[in-house]
Amino acid sequence: MADKKMTRYLEIQMDELKAAIGVDAEEQDSAPNNNKAKNNKAKNADVAKLYEDAAEYEEELQCFEEELEIINASELKDMAGALTQKLPDEERNYAKELKAILIAGWTHLVEVEKIHPIEQLELIKETEFCDVIEKLNTEYPDFDGDFEKSVRGILVKRWETLIAIKKEHIEEEMEEIYIAGLKPSFVKRIYKQFHGIS
Repeated sequence: MADKKMTRYLEIQMDELKAAIGVDAEEQDSAPNNNKAKNNKAKNADVAKLYEDAAEYEEELQCFEEELEIINASELKDMAGALTQKLPDEERNYAKELKAILIAGWTHLVEVEKIHPIEQLELIKETEFCDVIEKLNTEYPDFDGDFEKSVRGILVKRWETLIAIKKEHIEEEMEEIYIAGLKPSFVKRIYKQFHGIS
């Protein structure tokens, strides 16, 4: 009987204490759930952070693959326009970029492999990308190779290299996730949930 009186007395004291400090019984019950939700969100943020670099690499990889597809499907003279038209979200000057890649590739063919004269490189440097094949064919009608095939080969090789590099980066990120003791598919799912990606 004394235990019941003591228990009741302690309950009354606890209620008075709660009333004095303003803690509601419902708030007290929901506090652990709120803390748990905050804790889960913090854990998910940490897990999602593990996938950020991989997600960025995957996005870049997808862009490079789309660009390569357009490069393979387009005529050289229309290539820069096709890239700009089909990838309008990319804020890049494709004509300038394609020409820079061509100049770098042709410089390699002239200086390292020594299969083209330096005059061709000079002609490429002073010509707009869309007119390069026409100018080369006009200036070098006796050339026994195929300028278009050479130019396309340089561009395709460049994009294939970029794709291979991105795939390698993604693999490295997946290995880091495994090393952290997690499965990449789980981390990817948490990343998508955390960022609201479907």
